[in-house]
Amino acid sequence: MIGGSLTGNVQHCATITCLMSEPKHPSPELFWDHVTGFQRSAAIRAAVDLELFSTIGDGADTVASIVEKTAASERGVRILCDYMTAAGFLTKADGRYALTPDSAVFLDRKSRAYLGNIVKFMQHDEQRRSFLELTETARRGTVADVRDDILGVEHPVWVEFARSMQGLMGPASEQMGAIAAQGAGDTLKTLDIAAGHGLFGIAVAKHCPQAQIVAVDWEGVLSVAQENARAAGVADRHTLVAGSAFDADYGTDYDLALLTNFFHHFDRETNVSLMRRVRQAVRPGGRVMTLEFVPNEDRVSPADQAMFAVIMLANTPHGDVYTFSEYDAMFREAGFGESRLMELEGAPQRLIVTAA
Repeated sequence: MIGGSLTGNVQHCATITCLMSEPKHPSPELFWDHVTGFQRSAAIRAAVDLELFSTIGDGADTVASIVEKTAASERGVRILCDYMTAAGFLTKADGRYALTPDSAVFLDRKSRAYLGNIVKFMQHDEQRRSFLELTETARRGTVADVRDDILGVEHPVWVEFARSMQGLMGPASEQMGAIAAQGAGDTLKTLDIAAGHGLFGIAVAKHCPQAQIVAVDWEGVLSVAQENARAAGVADRHTLVAGSAFDADYGTDYDLALLTNFFHHFDRETNVSLMRRVRQAVRPGGRVMTLEFVPNEDRVSPADQAMFAVIMLANTPHGDVYTFSEYDAMFREAGFGESRLMELEGAPQRLIVTAA
């Protein structure tokens, strides 16, 4: 009996081990999520366009009250609100909807961190068309033509971008401003290249009360940066230089240069040529702070850093993501010293600080 019990226990354990080691049954879930992704992006855009989140944040929490505030149809409101609940953007109890904590911060227009305007840029007609053509672009390795593309001179989409990305870039800009201020003297002459909304240079000015900021970008985009500088109370220390980052006269003797979300648009050679221009503008002992999507050396992790490359494939002739070792090599080729990689809390990108 004892022997029989032992044999039975061994067989039982062997069965459990076999079940635990058995490979997971193949599932089409991942493929399904990707092939239907356009439906989710369309649904969130409709919810943002109809101001569903802001309306619920204002207290309208039933289908009837939301209909009254938005003037949308009962059927449309009900289906979209239920969809957003199932997707995790809303909660629902006893027929009443409420914002999740994330939605309250990022999707209610009253929030300073509101991100809803990003939809206009991320789903711009040019962006969607680029992805519809992705198969052929992948075959060629580059976009079909420069056309009136998203990198075009003074393309109006960049003004939209400057206005829409402020909520997303706020946490990174504040952290970069604080890092820039560490060890800085009373003055910090700062070059903000491709300044866009201007938040990064403005954050430096806020953390360093004597800092002087020179913002370089296209004229239309700089109007957004100047609006933000006035709102932050630093307009008297925020100078504008309109033009291309590759052609504009930066001036010289900068303590700090900011290069944020820019290098990924170009190939290695173009980036090195820009870095050389920056090296001439930054004094010995100065610094460059680069905010970018920087995947690990395997180029597949972290996922959000690595997957950004497909956006560059779809939209630019030669854009890409680059690893830290690739950035370090580019900066050294351009005449800079050591670079170090830093993580920023709550930011989708990483920070590289390089010594001049």
